[in-house]
Amino acid sequence: MSQFFQIHPLNPQVRLIRQAVEIIRNGGLVVYPTDSSYALGCHVGDKRGMELIRRIRDLDNGHNFTLMCRDLSEISTYAKVDNSSYRLLKSLTPGAYTFILKATHEVPRRLQNPKRKTIGIRVPDHPVTQALLDELGEPLMSSSLILPGKDMPETDANDIRERLEHEVDLVIDGDHCGVEPTTVVDLVDGVARVVRQGCGSVEGF
Repeated sequence: MSQFFQIHPLNPQVRLIRQAVEIIRNGGLVVYPTDSSYALGCHVGDKRGMELIRRIRDLDNGHNFTLMCRDLSEISTYAKVDNSSYRLLKSLTPGAYTFILKATHEVPRRLQNPKRKTIGIRVPDHPVTQALLDELGEPLMSSSLILPGKDMPETDANDIRERLEHEVDLVIDGDHCGVEPTTVVDLVDGVARVVRQGCGSVEGF
């Protein structure tokens, strides 16, 4: 049975954020709000968490997992970024974008796309997500909460709790947070290519 925290979307309660991070550090899988939609998250490299995300979302091995980062300073540790890509990242973060980049050796191999050796990188613009990342002190391994057979992510924390209470360790209700997944931009070749149009604007690409 999962726990259920109601966290204020603008002024997250420190006590609850610390409890949530403790669950993540202890190997828990959490559902949390972002600036685009609800997402699944766990500790980077956590094999159980990754397998649960794959099972819940019915993902194949080619799926690009995303590292949710606090800011641009963390990105260079986990992804290879050239100057033009960095300028684009700087102009679009924080925001509802996921960037596909070549992974560095800091990224556990099981998180990388097995063929392309890539990883998704994201800097969110949501107080609850930022509070979690600040308390955690490192990125969160993440994936949009889009259930099998659906095109759009889940938006209601109570519905999520009812559906996944036996599969996740914590559901964070951060109020309504959006109905679209992120816009996904592939930067592997140094040229921006929109792979999925979501709530991030694609004007200028």
